[in-house]
Amino acid sequence: MTDESEMPVRAPTLYNWQDIPREYVRPGIERAGLGGEGVVCQFGWVEPGAALRPHKHDHEQIVMILEGDCIYHVGGVPHQCTRGSFVRVPPHTEHYIEVTGTETVLNLDIFAPVPPEYAHLLDHQRPEWRG
Repeated sequence: MTDESEMPVRAPTLYNWQDIPREYVRPGIERAGLGGEGVVCQFGWVEPGAALRPHKHDHEQIVMILEGDCIYHVGGVPHQCTRGSFVRVPPHTEHYIEVTGTETVLNLDIFAPVPPEYAHLLDHQRPEWRG
């Protein structure tokens, strides 16, 4: 029996977030994912006027705003965010994004481990993993 640490690993692939497949979520929101076997980075494009959808989940989430201006509501606290802002969303905490500017907000959400509802966003990468 071969030790898993001895299994060959394919060379990593270089990606550009602008080229990875996007998924339509609902009017005004698209997303794409990149990651590994234990982490997913979800890129979210949120247009001005997109419906607000407060929600919560069992996993922790780290949010970084890459482009645009928004208010990121976490646990009833509004955080005014611009490019470079980070917000931590604890598990089981209601949160949502509200675009305040005129440009689309690009945010990066980081989840570890990979939540089941986001695992499909990594399908385009699976061929490079062990197997």
